[in-house]
Parts: sequence; C-alpha cells; structure tokens
Amino acid sequence: MAGLSNKFDSEFESKSVEELAKAPVGALQGLSESDAQKLQEALGIKTIKDLGTNKYFLWAQAVAKLAE
Repeated sequence: MAGLSNKFDSEFESKSVEELAKAPVGALQGLSESDAQKLQEALGIKTIKDLGTNKYFLWAQAVAKLAE
C-alpha cells in the first residue's frame, strides 16, 4: 500500500485495501464531512469503493485519459 497511506486521514492510514474500500469517502484527505454528504445526496456515494466505481467518475476519467 505504499503511496496510498498519505492519501487518507490518519485513523485510516494503517487499514488494509479492503477496509479502505469500505471506508466513508470522508476518510480521504481533503474531503470534508460536508463534501461527503453532498456526494451521498447527489450521487449515492457513501464509501471509497462507491466513489471509485461511480460511472460518472469513470466516464470523466476515461475522457481525461483520452484527451492527454
């Protein structure tokens, strides 16, 4: 998990990848609880896995990669 631990709040830094996938999006550094609430309300995103597999985020990522 080298390189990932510093992307999460300190209480999540030692968690396994499986545990991180189940963690709330607010566990990501820089994402506030208010941001997390907005993601849940707008797109039904509750966990990091939800965020990483959200179709809109995946589509946007694909477009960004193709545009490089």
